[in-house]
Amino acid sequence: MMDRSPFRSAALLLAMLALPAVCAAQGSEAPSGNTDGAALAKQLSNPIASLISVPLQYNYNDGYGGGGSQSTLNIQPVIPISISPSWNLISRTIIPLVDQDNLAPGSGSQKGLGNITQSFFFSPKDPTVGGLIWGVGPVFQLPTATDNVAPDQWAAGITGVALKQSGPWTVGALANHLWSISDEDRFGKVSATFVQSFLSYTTSKATSFTLNTESTHNWETDEWSVPINCVVSQVVKLGAQPVQLGLGARYWADAPEDGPDGWGLRAQMTFLFPK
Repeated sequence: MMDRSPFRSAALLLAMLALPAVCAAQGSEAPSGNTDGAALAKQLSNPIASLISVPLQYNYNDGYGGGGSQSTLNIQPVIPISISPSWNLISRTIIPLVDQDNLAPGSGSQKGLGNITQSFFFSPKDPTVGGLIWGVGPVFQLPTATDNVAPDQWAAGITGVALKQSGPWTVGALANHLWSISDEDRFGKVSATFVQSFLSYTTSKATSFTLNTESTHNWETDEWSVPINCVVSQVVKLGAQPVQLGLGARYWADAPEDGPDGWGLRAQMTFLFPK
């Protein structure tokens, strides 16, 4: 029977739109010339760049304990706000749309909105003398989950990012820690550390090659979840709109016993709104 899930249909569309990134070497053109496109691509390698963007990121994982799979479409608007001549406040939001099936034996299928993660980074507008770009601030988990796709509870903590850009290279890490502040008697306590280390290389033709890990350690169960992502992306123009399209693979280096296993897929489409 044909799968009519709207999330997987969206994933197919994203993957199709991302194909030009894989063919970048064959002459994909960046908007307004290669230099401007490369500058936008390099800004996107910086999670706290002064650039409004709206990434749509699709992830597919399978190999769960119940022989199940999960598709997640993350809507991730990034909005920089100037709060003084020297400082920005960067708002980063993650809104997950989840479609999962048989994650555990007999668990059935769930489709819905996951918990929204909202981060705020206070970041100097200029790098340090040594070229370090950094930001720090609070992070919140909002209890927006529907259809039992995630524990529907509040959590809060601290987040930070540090990176350095040199020529075409960007290297850095983003981390946060969340503690539950509601419904612990129903869902249990949350104490989780997330670490995203990243390495990116951007060419003069606005093609970016990115390798990152998105590791989460659950301190309550002492378990790690460690997907490794490798993505090729390209800044192009769809009409007058600059967009970055990306396609890549992910591999689960570590996961809980009943968690995802093996290879997965990542596709992304990021709308850019340069000043």
